[in-house]
Amino acid sequence: MTGTNPGTGGRASGDDRPPLDDRPPLDDRPPLDDRPPLDARPHPGDRLRPGDRLRPGTAVTPLRAGLHLRGRRGSVTLEGSTAVPVVWGLLEEPLRTGGLAQFREGLEPGSSVRTAVDTLVGRLVEHDLLVPAPPAAGTPAPTGPADPAVARWIDATAAHPADAAAALATARAEVLARDPASPAATAAVRALEAGGVPVTPTRDPGLPGDRVLLTVRGAGRDRTVAAGRSGSTGYVTAPGSAAQARADAAALEARLAHAADADSEAGAALTVRGAGRGRTVAAGRSGSTGYVTAPAGPARARAEGEGGQGGAPQPHGTPGAFAALLVGAAAHRLLCAAAALPDPAAEGDDPRLLPGIPAVLLADARPARADHHSWLGPRRIDADRHVRLAPPADLTEALRRIAALGEPRCGPLPEPLPGDLPQLPVPLATCTLPDPGPGPGPGPAIRDTGTPRTLTGGAPRLDLARLELFCRAAELLLGDDAFTVGAGPGHARGRALRHAAARRLAAAAPDGRTVVDPARWSGHPQLRHWWKTLTDRLDIAARLEVHRAAPRAHAYRAVVRRTPAGPGHGPGPVLGEAVEATPGDAAAFAALAAVTAAAVTAAAGPSAARPRPSGGAVAPLAAAGARTAAWEDLGWSGGWLADLAGREEAFQDTLHRLSGAAPAAPAPAPAPAPAGLLRSFGFTVLRTAEETR
Repeated sequence: MTGTNPGTGGRASGDDRPPLDDRPPLDDRPPLDDRPPLDARPHPGDRLRPGDRLRPGTAVTPLRAGLHLRGRRGSVTLEGSTAVPVVWGLLEEPLRTGGLAQFREGLEPGSSVRTAVDTLVGRLVEHDLLVPAPPAAGTPAPTGPADPAVARWIDATAAHPADAAAALATARAEVLARDPASPAATAAVRALEAGGVPVTPTRDPGLPGDRVLLTVRGAGRDRTVAAGRSGSTGYVTAPGSAAQARADAAALEARLAHAADADSEAGAALTVRGAGRGRTVAAGRSGSTGYVTAPAGPARARAEGEGGQGGAPQPHGTPGAFAALLVGAAAHRLLCAAAALPDPAAEGDDPRLLPGIPAVLLADARPARADHHSWLGPRRIDADRHVRLAPPADLTEALRRIAALGEPRCGPLPEPLPGDLPQLPVPLATCTLPDPGPGPGPGPAIRDTGTPRTLTGGAPRLDLARLELFCRAAELLLGDDAFTVGAGPGHARGRALRHAAARRLAAAAPDGRTVVDPARWSGHPQLRHWWKTLTDRLDIAARLEVHRAAPRAHAYRAVVRRTPAGPGHGPGPVLGEAVEATPGDAAAFAALAAVTAAAVTAAAGPSAARPRPSGGAVAPLAAAGARTAAWEDLGWSGGWLADLAGREEAFQDTLHRLSGAAPAAPAPAPAPAPAGLLRSFGFTVLRTAEETR
């Protein structure tokens, strides 16, 4: 069998052709008349069976020269001729009633109409818009024919409707609640019964009043979802075992309550005296809503501002339909799991959701909204909760995972954002570290490092600043110098090796340092930009030195220090440092670090912790999949990162050799809970003992 050359568009190239001696003589080749006619070759329409029909609910939009069809499982646009809508007018009724196979048999083989029908059928099959026979409506349930509405839902959703209908026909459901007569419990019973499943309501005194558990049995393994409310936010857990659903519900309720407490800020009280009796108003914020009370006495103003319950003014009562909608979503998700239908969380193609990570539904009544979020609880009982994603392939994917981990309501880790920080002269991001927690309540156990709780940092681009700040925040939560976090093995190793080399070189005796001639690094475009920003725009008197890490080693440490006020004051404080593969890169990153430190102090005050000299460790991740224009030289961040990425691996090997680390590290001890969560989302967590591996 000969291959094809991609460069010839699928045609055999000259080298792939058999030698002339091996080709059959012309007399041995089959005559043209013996070849199968075109109309005898298989067509997509040949796969049609009686009863195959268009999926229920498929909408059709006529176009000027085509059609657009969209259903729950796919969509397709057919264009190319004004005759397409005309052909559709002939086919729509037999398509929707299951008579297309019979209609096709009445067409002349090889005719243009039959060819058009075959083409249309092929496109519908490719995009999963045809329901295979027999339809789900013809599958009898144990108590009689299936509900037509349920059958239409299955036909519109299932890849194999008959199998899905059979699974639901054998399913039995149970609704557990503290009060089976509560609105949420009765709504859950109605929703499951509407799906064609018998339901048994059961009292469970151990459940909170706002929580309901829905369980289905008999259709494969038992599945349970929990629905409940914490404050004004409702939730629905991902399907799982009963123990997993209970654990997820408890963790979500604690996390939502914790987020609501952190988001509610106490108001300020303003009192005016001297014009009659003193009058006071209270002002503050609850979530995204601000308030100002009416003038009153101090006690009444504070009481109104606190809503009489020690917090911000209470929101209006939750609508009665909110609980019904919430448990309806839970029932829908449970029925889909029982019938092996696609999870509703995956139907919207939400780019925020991470494949492989279970999703929870969060809903608010005012303003009305509901969306799914990738989430893993602190207790992972089921096998599908023990997931570990592959490291992110590029910077965009890393930021998606950071957004999932830092979701404001359910995320256990902080998400760095620009907020209202200035983005010049350097892009800045900030985040607030979560309060220390003892265990699996609002989030994973977090160590109290005794540091301020707000981190602020910068980078040449905002996306780079967000990633660097997230890694630094995670390190502080894990124990600062005990761990190094990165968006993959290479990123974490690069950050760890630079940090270790910077500490070792800073502790070395000054007389053992080899100063690099400024002529070798002063012309770097990035250095010129950041140094001019530091000394001219920010008007900071500083000096820069670059030292070689070791003789003949391609590793350099650059340090920016504030110029002393006068002679005899010794070296000034360090404003920025970097360890890189070339003296120019090291000098540029050190100047950038100095500019960032000055900008952070001016915009938000000192950060909670000094940043690590991570420098170009992020370059391979930032350059992955990025297209760099030919004119992007080192003066552009994209060109600079691409240049750094090309030598990052060799530079890490150099730092590894200089560190003198043993080839193998001792077995790691158990890590704090956030480390396991980070690893589940594809991040790399290294211990200090492993940093130089």
